[in-house]
Amino acid sequence: MTRQPDDWAMHDDGSAPTAEVDETVTTPFDAQGLRGKLTANAPLAPLVWFKTGGNADWLYEPADLEDLREFLGRLDGTMPVMALGLGSNLIVRDGGVPGVVIRLGKAFATVEARRDMVLECGGGASGILVSSRARDAGVAGVEFLRGIPGTVGGFVRMNGGAYGREVADVLVDCDVVLPEGEFVTLPAADLQYTYRHSALPDGAVVVSARFQGREGIPEEIGAEMGRIANAREQSQPLRTKTGGSTFKNPPGEKAWQLVDAAGCRGMTKGGAQVSEKHTNFLINTGNATSADIEGLGEDVRRKVYAETGITLEWEIQRVGRP
Repeated sequence: MTRQPDDWAMHDDGSAPTAEVDETVTTPFDAQGLRGKLTANAPLAPLVWFKTGGNADWLYEPADLEDLREFLGRLDGTMPVMALGLGSNLIVRDGGVPGVVIRLGKAFATVEARRDMVLECGGGASGILVSSRARDAGVAGVEFLRGIPGTVGGFVRMNGGAYGREVADVLVDCDVVLPEGEFVTLPAADLQYTYRHSALPDGAVVVSARFQGREGIPEEIGAEMGRIANAREQSQPLRTKTGGSTFKNPPGEKAWQLVDAAGCRGMTKGGAQVSEKHTNFLINTGNATSADIEGLGEDVRRKVYAETGITLEWEIQRVGRP
């Protein structure tokens, strides 16, 4: 059984990673006095669900919000910045990721239910944590987050959705740190949400968000969460090295049906395979490279187009150098 990375940012005892900067490494920016953990040439494969891909030039795990702002302010927009959550809907290419990857840890994994049925959520909180805290507080309306493998930051950026609902339906606003370190609060309308897309600028890090729920009964909320969890278990290859839904559903169509009809079920490329269980999922069977996975996805897109005239769009994000 493949461990799903709900708590990779934590030590085994649940504590936050120890803040440290390797002073033997020369940095192209001022690293003195930072309280987070800075790692050069950091392996990213262990941090993503596919378990493939190259290294980040730099990986920074901030101690808290002020530390993140200080760090990004020192960069002053001189380097590319990418936020990394649980690494679920992501292909990190084999050449690695240029610039800095930001990974939010325990300090950003908080969830608080307010009396007005609004959930105050840190950008590093998982969908399971948000929906569970909402259930315990009797806040309904965010059960669907139980079915999305990721963190609040990723949900907000990509308008994450499942089982008929999406973040655009519940987001009030979000707090974002821009690549130069500026802190801004953006109302949901400013994100210009469309299907699995937002207008958030590249390099912006979502540090918190507020979701509007409604009054509910914990037992009923829990039952709906259980239904969602069971539906995922029955229909998706959760026990494999996968990346979630690969392609967006075209208008009026289901991506998995198009992939299946094109004869792609079980198709392989190197160590990558189209799932036999759910054809909109790609799998690392054990020795795949990111090039295998992305290449297989492109092969599927070509076959679907040849069969139907429909061009599938990637839902999984592909980042880094080929």
